[in-house]
This record gives sequence, C-alpha cells and structure tokens, in this order.
Amino acid sequence: MIRAFLLSAALIAAAPAAMAVEPHAAMQAYVDTEIMTWAHDGTIIDAIAAQNTQTAGYDAIRIDALDKTWRAEVGTGSDMVDGVLTNAAADFLRTRIAASGGMITEVFVMDAQGLNVAASGATSDYWQGDEAKFQETYPKGAGAVHFGEIEFDESSQTYQAQISVTITDPSSGAPIGAMTIGIDAEALM
Repeated sequence: MIRAFLLSAALIAAAPAAMAVEPHAAMQAYVDTEIMTWAHDGTIIDAIAAQNTQTAGYDAIRIDALDKTWRAEVGTGSDMVDGVLTNAAADFLRTRIAASGGMITEVFVMDAQGLNVAASGATSDYWQGDEAKFQETYPKGAGAVHFGEIEFDESSQTYQAQISVTITDPSSGAPIGAMTIGIDAEALM
C-alpha cells in the first residue's frame, strides 16, 4: 500500500515536467518545418544588415535613449515606430502571418544590438537586447532557439508562446540578429 502510494506520488510529481516537454517539442517541430523555411529570406537579411551598419557604434546610453523614445511614441504614428512597421521586411513578416492560418500571431526582427528592425505590429519597447528572446539567441550563435513560456493573452483570449531564433548571414553563417515569432499555442497543440 505504501509502495503504491509512493509510486503514485512520484508519477504525479513527474507529470508536470513531462507535460512541459511536449509543447517545446511541438514548437521545435514548427520552427524546423515552417519558420526556418522563410526566416532567412533575403528581405529580412538585407534589412538586418543595413541596420547593423547604422547601429554598430551605438553605446548603452544611445540605445537607452532610443528605447525611451520608442516607448513614448508607440501608438502616436511617429517616424521611428512607423519606420519599423512599414518597411519591406515588416511587409514580408505580415505575409508570413497571413499565410500561417492563424498559427503565427506576431513577428519581429532584431539587429545585432537587439534593436527592432521590422515588426508585424508595434512592440512595447524598441530594445529587446536585455530580454531572453535576444540573450538566448543572437549571442549563442547559429541554430540557437529560445522558447518563451506559454501565457494567456488577454487581448486575443488565447494561449501564446514566443519562439526566438538566431538569424545568420547566409554566406558566412555568422549571427547578424534574431527573430521572435508569437505562436498561438492552442492551435499548435
């Protein structure tokens, strides 16, 4: 009786860990079969390369100032925010969302500093470099993937997760930026 109880308790304790692996496996499969087929499109690579040239010398003070400006201007139709939302790479990202059949909820691309290059919609901040979505991808190199926690999104009334990947130069294989993709976790399961 005690042995059965202990075995049951062990199984119950292990269940959440086993269940936590399943969503990551499904997300990894989606990354491999869907996202990586277009993540290194020339439109994205060109946009990141151009911005990397522009932002290569930015220091922490300048990045912080840009981030504060972005936060103050989101939703106001500013040139800074519109520049990220209305470029060719942002248009490409929106076509990928439309083609996903509701699976993808948002996409944004970051440069080597973690600054937004292109986005399907406005992000709350301009600098992602202090967040795991950037820190667990770009600095770790080619092939790095970060899976965010599955969270309930009040605005869409769905469970979503963010998947972030390193974007590399197709010629050299060197990391040049990162991309974060919001996934409807309910649709994925």
